[in-house]
Amino acid sequence: MHRPRIIPCLLISGNGLVKTKKFKDSRYIGDPVNAVRIFSDKEADEIVVLDIDASKNQVEPNYQLIEEIAGEAFMPLAYGGGIRTISQVRQLIRLGIEKVVINTASVESKGLIRKAADIFGSQAIVGAVDIKRNIFGTYKVYVRSSTVEVKCGLDEHIDHLVSEGVGEIFINNIDRDGTMSGYDLSPILRTTSRVNVPVVACGGAGSIEDLASVIQEGHVSGAAAGSMFVFHGKHRAVLINYPKSIQL
Repeated sequence: MHRPRIIPCLLISGNGLVKTKKFKDSRYIGDPVNAVRIFSDKEADEIVVLDIDASKNQVEPNYQLIEEIAGEAFMPLAYGGGIRTISQVRQLIRLGIEKVVINTASVESKGLIRKAADIFGSQAIVGAVDIKRNIFGTYKVYVRSSTVEVKCGLDEHIDHLVSEGVGEIFINNIDRDGTMSGYDLSPILRTTSRVNVPVVACGGAGSIEDLASVIQEGHVSGAAAGSMFVFHGKHRAVLINYPKSIQL
């Protein structure tokens, strides 16, 4: 069995590196190319880069920025945002992206995941699932940067992604995003116990203990975090950091 991965999740808007809280209140924190360079120096296991505006605004991925980021990434690199066609997937892979992360298009572009998995292999296709609890405690799935609710339930949506051929599930909790209050283990365990593909959890990590907990109790293949790796201290000063090791 592979060692669980610890994964910085970086958000981009325009040409900038940003951080959100509950998918809102975007705050500029620096240059994404420089951040990836630092994470490369710190030997991060993998990096996920998500453009938070591309799908919502129905614009193309920022290929020039992605190429610059890929040039600094000496670890597996995943990218998501604005992906709607096979030609876009092909272009991203040509630029050095190992995995494409598909969220909105899994609902709005029927058949894209299956076709992409057939052409590029399931290992190159990640199905992203953004979730939020409603007032009744039910987990709902959202697309377009949490602005549109998907009609089907969480389990049905995840089953659909796996049946279409994704090689990995990236589950991101909107309620926990940027809070550094710990992962919500319930939907994570619900997902890992349901599927036979690797699952990466994101949303809420604030400590080494949180990362260890989601790996041990949530049985994920990867623990992703944003704020924890870009902020330092109670005042959230910007400081790129990455743990040397995690005791499991």
